[in-house]
Amino acid sequence: MSNTTQRVTPYLLYEDLESAMDWLARAFGFHERLRQPGPDGKLMHADMKVGDDGIIMMGQMGPQYRNPKRLGQHTQNVYVRVEELDKHFERAVKAGATVLDKPTNQPYGDRRYGVEDPEGHRWYFAETIAHGNQGR
Repeated sequence: MSNTTQRVTPYLLYEDLESAMDWLARAFGFHERLRQPGPDGKLMHADMKVGDDGIIMMGQMGPQYRNPKRLGQHTQNVYVRVEELDKHFERAVKAGATVLDKPTNQPYGDRRYGVEDPEGHRWYFAETIAHGNQGR
């Protein structure tokens, strides 16, 4: 058995990667980890730290790839665990996130909310609640 922790790391595409990074930091509290410019000097790839050990990778869109805003439909949701969910929600709304679902207790034991970022990526944030508190 390996001591390596398995993780899934989403890779999202943005038309304006620098603006997206600024917005994600302001709305969700993510922190810049890495920036990689392309040959033309324009930002091509970036990583942002989420919590203690999570990472979101991001790239600039190209001719073969589209983000949800450009595609005109949604193809994925990103589900992130946070602490102090209601405060996190207030921060996202203050930054201009489009609210999909307000914080609500779910029957599977999470309290969660959903928002959309300016380029159409859908984010769901959740925290575990004590069993028996669902339906609030």
